Amino acid sequence: MHERHTRPQLRRFRNEILLPNVFRVLQWPHKTRDGYVRFLCPLCREFNTAVNPATNLGRCFRCERNFNPIDFVIEVQACDFREAIAYLSPLLPPPRRDSQP
Repeated sequence: MHERHTRPQLRRFRNEILLPNVFRVLQWPHKTRDGYVRFLCPLCREFNTAVNPATNLGRCFRCERNFNPIDFVIEVQACDFREAIAYLSPLLPPPRRDSQP
């Protein structure tokens, strides 16, 4: 039986697992330049990229592709959605008590 994740859980994976942490765990090439975290695009292999800290999205300006943490793991690890979620699960911080209804 496959575990189903709710929309709020998936939102946490996309927003609370910071892309620079994903790069570190994957040992993926990245650097900070001009105040932006830049990373090697897993598709075109260019560094014409940046992470927007407000949205936690990585953008490749050459490919014109956005990556959230789940998308990035899928591309780099050549895995499916469920495998990416399993890979990212240890990086998810515990839920904040003040965000619970």
